[in-house]
Amino acid sequence: MPRILLLSRQPLATRPLHQWLDRTADDVILLTTPKAVAGAEDVLAEHFPMHRLVDSYHSWSAEQAAEETARAYGAELVASTSESDVLRAARLRARLGLPGQDVASATAYRDKVVMKRLARAAGIGVPAFAPVDSPADLLDFIEAEGFPVVVKPRLGAGAEGVAILRGPADVTAFLDREGTSDVPYLPAQWMVEGFVTGEFFHVDGIMRDGRIVHAWPGQYTGGLAERIHDELHIGSVLLAPEDPRTAVMRRMAEDVVAALPAAPHALAFHLEAWIGPDGVPVLCEIASRAGGSLIGEQYERVFGVQLAREGLRAQCGSALARTAQPAAPSAAVGWVIVPPGHGAFVPPARPCPVPGTEMTLMREPGAQCEGVEHVGDGAASFFVQAETPESVRKLLAEAMAWWHENTTWQ
Repeated sequence: MPRILLLSRQPLATRPLHQWLDRTADDVILLTTPKAVAGAEDVLAEHFPMHRLVDSYHSWSAEQAAEETARAYGAELVASTSESDVLRAARLRARLGLPGQDVASATAYRDKVVMKRLARAAGIGVPAFAPVDSPADLLDFIEAEGFPVVVKPRLGAGAEGVAILRGPADVTAFLDREGTSDVPYLPAQWMVEGFVTGEFFHVDGIMRDGRIVHAWPGQYTGGLAERIHDELHIGSVLLAPEDPRTAVMRRMAEDVVAALPAAPHALAFHLEAWIGPDGVPVLCEIASRAGGSLIGEQYERVFGVQLAREGLRAQCGSALARTAQPAAPSAAVGWVIVPPGHGAFVPPARPCPVPGTEMTLMREPGAQCEGVEHVGDGAASFFVQAETPESVRKLLAEAMAWWHENTTWQ
């Protein structure tokens, strides 16, 4: 294995990078944070003796530290585990003359304006959209397209910072956030797009050289931005092979991956799109990393591939575990994350009685909660396996009804 600079802020205690990779101590240079290695100091010492800890991981100084570390240890590849590192890893490759996903490809998979321009040029359906570099850009778009509109960070992830503006009061409230927004109100930071009505889907898998190696679509049980705003559950059910939407979503994923600048090595990807009443798919976005929440576990259960692990290993030069498209998932599988409430958490006193359901608490009993803080935030998760997607949806609905009847927030 070549010597690799690995950018990761994932906690070593919960994401065992040393178990995912073929070799570590002599080949992997880890750039991470003190928080990420807390409680796993023995793992750091044994598997990542070549490492550098940075306190301000998302700052430009961390990128400078990454380059210094790569040069000091003679890195031959740069790999990353999070979407926030996709572009900085590409910039490092360019600076160091190393192979892998380049800046053009990374930008297309991160910047939603660039992404949608390329998709639109390839004939792929996208919402009306525009960059927002000043308040006038937002007002001009609303005058042209009308309400509602969606404003989001161009390089955002997980629906963070997304605002649905349904009238003038929402516009004022959004513009008022400037002083407290995590994303600066600066040129090239924001975009606006039309609100799309339709069922919401995702496609996840592995791509390489502008083509999909393997992938499968699922249907979300709710919108991601709405989850944060309205404190709703989030979930997904994989589509059946014979469902006509399966072919629609797989074709869209193929078209989008072909339209964006390709990376030479295999990468995990996560695509989101709507299908409207006319049956035509409309692209929300695509990322060159594995899907979040429980999408990775869902995929692993039916295809035997952990996409985050597979994507990282591929960046490090390891062979793929699966190199062809399966005909179908091994089972019908779905999941739901139920939101935390407000107050002290009192979970149900007994296991979930719904057959075929696995419940996992995500908060300790007695934990003080203040509602949904991010897309993956939850009080508990439910996994269901059944014979058909319709049966999965029914069982998930029964499990959620049971949960709400037996859970209190004091």
